[in-house]
Amino acid sequence: MDMLKYSWLIFLALLFTSSLAAQETDTLQVMEYSSPKDYEIGGIKVTGAHFSDESALISVAGLRVGDRVRIPGSSISKAVKGLLKLGLFEGVEIFREKTIGDVVFLEIAVQERPRLTSHSFKGVKKSQHDDLNLKIEPVLVKGGIVTEHIKASASLLIRQYFVEKGYADASVTVQEVPEKDQPNAVHLVFDVETGGKVKVQDITFEGNAHVKDRKLQKLLETKPKRKLFASSKLIPEELENGKAAMLKHYQSLGFLDARIVCDSVWRENPKGEWRIHFNLEEGQRYHFGNITWRGNSKYDNTQLSKVLGIQKGDVYNPELLQNRLSFSQNGDDVSSLYMDKGYLFFQVDPATVAVRGDTVDLELRMYEGPQARVDKVVIKGNDQTNEHVIRRELFTEPGKTFSRADIIRSQRQIANLGYFNPENLGINTPVNPQRGTVDVEYTVEEKNSDQLELSAGWGGTGIGLTGTLGVTFNNFSLRNALDRSTWRPLPTGDGQKLSLRVQTNGKAYQSYNMSFTEPWLGGKKPNSLTVANFYSRYTNGYSSSNDYFESFSVLGSTVSLGKRLQFPDDNFVASTALSFQKYSLDNWTSGLFQTDDGQLVSNGNFYNLSLKQTIARTTINNPIYPMEGSRVSLSVQLTPPYSLFGNRNSGTDAVQLNKWVEYHKWRFDSEWYTTLTGKLVLKASAKFGFLGAYNSSNGISPFERFQLGGDGLSNTNGSFTGTDIISLRGYEVSDLENNLIDGTTVATPIYNKFTLELRYPLSLNPSSTIYGLAFLEGGNSWQSFKAFNPFDVKRSAGVGLRVFLPMFGTLGFDYGVGFDKTGVDKSLKGMGKFSIILGFEPD
Repeated sequence: MDMLKYSWLIFLALLFTSSLAAQETDTLQVMEYSSPKDYEIGGIKVTGAHFSDESALISVAGLRVGDRVRIPGSSISKAVKGLLKLGLFEGVEIFREKTIGDVVFLEIAVQERPRLTSHSFKGVKKSQHDDLNLKIEPVLVKGGIVTEHIKASASLLIRQYFVEKGYADASVTVQEVPEKDQPNAVHLVFDVETGGKVKVQDITFEGNAHVKDRKLQKLLETKPKRKLFASSKLIPEELENGKAAMLKHYQSLGFLDARIVCDSVWRENPKGEWRIHFNLEEGQRYHFGNITWRGNSKYDNTQLSKVLGIQKGDVYNPELLQNRLSFSQNGDDVSSLYMDKGYLFFQVDPATVAVRGDTVDLELRMYEGPQARVDKVVIKGNDQTNEHVIRRELFTEPGKTFSRADIIRSQRQIANLGYFNPENLGINTPVNPQRGTVDVEYTVEEKNSDQLELSAGWGGTGIGLTGTLGVTFNNFSLRNALDRSTWRPLPTGDGQKLSLRVQTNGKAYQSYNMSFTEPWLGGKKPNSLTVANFYSRYTNGYSSSNDYFESFSVLGSTVSLGKRLQFPDDNFVASTALSFQKYSLDNWTSGLFQTDDGQLVSNGNFYNLSLKQTIARTTINNPIYPMEGSRVSLSVQLTPPYSLFGNRNSGTDAVQLNKWVEYHKWRFDSEWYTTLTGKLVLKASAKFGFLGAYNSSNGISPFERFQLGGDGLSNTNGSFTGTDIISLRGYEVSDLENNLIDGTTVATPIYNKFTLELRYPLSLNPSSTIYGLAFLEGGNSWQSFKAFNPFDVKRSAGVGLRVFLPMFGTLGFDYGVGFDKTGVDKSLKGMGKFSIILGFEPD
């Protein structure tokens, strides 16, 4: 009996202690714990629950009306603990409301935790509030319960935010402010003490015999404060990344055993700055030994070793080895060699078979697998462009052997259409190993490719204010022109190009242009057809009855056929254009056409019938902002050699000699693009033009010459369609002495031009592509081939900005400084020149 009494006393003590620790009270009035009794639950009610559902709480408690329960007993304790585990309450108590016989009525009294209504920050800038709200958003929810854990988590996130900003001593305290008009609701105030920024004073290294301190510091994201424009904040994650980068660099130099023995981060005093010290152990440098191949049948060892490009005795570089096996950006690795032939399941695993001193022997174990074929080619996201327009550009076709090169080429072809956002062009290749097939899925995002030109400008003396209205529909559909149901808002989707342009200032100048291009004539092969017509008329503004009236007009038409070639490769395109132009001059001296012997051509009608053949190769990856690839073209334009066939061009008068314009004209244009780092791109270009004569006694034609200088859009005397205008930034046309005869600007039969540009994008958004550039440029023109010297160039340098808007084309400016100007002030003001770009990039 005594043992039973002591047992109940121990049980009471434990239950009371548990109640105090968990803030729970099992209070059943006037119940003798020494004599527990079974009761039937007659009713249960919940009090104190303002935000919680009472029925749900009763269910969680595990007590039901009609159940038999022993009081005192474990059921009551379990009910209290179950409710506390919800985390919604600060305290839970169960009372006996009343007892009728062996029927008991219970009351569950809960004290809910406060709910969050809002929060605010104290001691921080208003500009930082949005960033802090995003930081604590995952843990702090409006209307949610407020616990010590939630307050501590939010405070930790806020402190981390400021630590990442360099405030290593930042501290955060939280204050709960009860809401007066809302029961059990609080407002949290986070009081932040940032303290001063704690920068990294110095980073030192020990044990680095083969790598200089400067190189190791470059590998670290954390920089000492003496580095200009460098971040000197101490962020643990960045420090760990830097340690990994150092070890990776050591491995690339052959130090495979290199390790960081220890690293120390400390402050000399509580107010001091950070100091970081690394103790390195480099170990020995390893070299490649014997490299053998295993499992290869498609290619022999010699072929694979040539592609691998690693020789015995080379410094062992794991990263280089991996790149040469499967991760080369240029696609010249072993994996690409196999995948271009359909071996999609190809695998190669380099295994170390022996380490002899400082030499590592490797066995490259290969699994070639079967050749995979393309099953389905799926195109998604083309809401406006018809599917056949995209599909005809693809090099991946159902049933064809899979090729990685075909996918890369197809990606480039889609991007070069100009109808889709190249940044969001997605390619997915789900594989079916059982069937040995692969599907190719292209996901595109349409963008507006049409262009609108609407501008006004001042054309100088005699021209005045000139207005321009032009539209270019780059994804036009001629077959849907009469079907209004297909207009969105115009007939689009077939990849055709329609361009209309009008430019005039009224009486002095008018120009009308129209062109249409079908890129796939017949729809089966990439053979293009272009038809263009234009008319331009320029006067000096006087009435035609005035004795001083001057006019020059050109009426012309061109028909061009283009074809994609298969040799030397399918990046080549050949085009043939037949053109006819009629030049009409009436007392035209404002724009000077001059023959080699100095005769002026100012009156008469002249006819230009020519055939132009162009061979071009394009591999650029993006037509708006190319980052890789090249664009090269060579063209020759020929007229019939009239003077060699008869007396059609005979006599001594310039009008008679040039009535039927004859010449052979050669142009070479090349551009190369390469990514230096990130999105920084280097563009290099070279251009050359030469106009020759069939009959040296007749001289070179005064028409179809070149005029170098200015912005490439116009010269000081207006716009000419009888002359190729070539820009040279930093120079006016008149700044080049070879463009002058007796003080008057003339066109020349030969020129060359070289350009280097560094480009960096500020935005690659398809709705507004923006990039800045810095350039070096040199070029010159000559009056004869004998005087031609390709190294005698007029040099310039400068900066510029380009903005490509789909509706307006390319807009921008350049500021160039011409270093070889003569007769000008040698200051930047005298040597500098602004150039404006409107609608398109000039030559």
